Amino acid sequence: MTLRFIGTTSDDGDCPTLYDIPETGEILVQGDRETDPEHLAHLRDVKPSETFVRVPRALLTRYAPRTDPAPLQPFAQISHLFRDFRHTAFRLETRRGYASDRNSPKWQRWLNGEDIAAEPANPWRENVAAQTARGKRFERVRIVDTPPTPGQRFLLASAPSNVTAGEDIRNLSRADADRLRLPDDDFWLFDSKTLARFAFDEDDTTLGVYVTDDPAEVLAACQARDAAWHRATPTSDYAEQVRTSE
Repeated sequence: MTLRFIGTTSDDGDCPTLYDIPETGEILVQGDRETDPEHLAHLRDVKPSETFVRVPRALLTRYAPRTDPAPLQPFAQISHLFRDFRHTAFRLETRRGYASDRNSPKWQRWLNGEDIAAEPANPWRENVAAQTARGKRFERVRIVDTPPTPGQRFLLASAPSNVTAGEDIRNLSRADADRLRLPDDDFWLFDSKTLARFAFDEDDTTLGVYVTDDPAEVLAACQARDAAWHRATPTSDYAEQVRTSE
């Protein structure tokens, strides 16, 4: 089952921390084990398999979900959000590759050494151009490894078409992402109030999205967006860094 980092109040990254188990709707809590004999004596209905940990109240008030878990739904069901958002659509990409890229005809052309930087308009880029012409923003931060993986190099090679359409795409090293304690799951965040988290299988195939307006989850996504955006490098600058390092 998937274990998704939610948030921590520890600056050192050790504990305490909350994790989400999306498949079961359960929350896993990391903290110091309770050892006080008097406290343990007052605990009720304890099963042999149970243990107990201490966490600060701030961890729960900041990060604990306030609503029931969102159901997994097909990505196609949120297509309207990319037209209907009012101000900003932000994407965090954390994976080292995507099956949808590897299965596309453009992937083989890229492997053959073709220039895929200038692609003709497609429905995605047409919508980006239409929405940004209305003053809206499409923003994207891609977490990249050092050196970048083939999947990340492919996205870098194809990024100019999306940038020309109106997307602001930036890149952030995985080392920086780890230092910033960014989540390890992909998401879209619309207008800082609607969150769509991706679910993938072990082959990087999209299984669907969890859509929520839970205040705690949205706040955590906003914080991740702001931290990532502040440190990320624009696509053109990052592409130059990759070229000079080769």
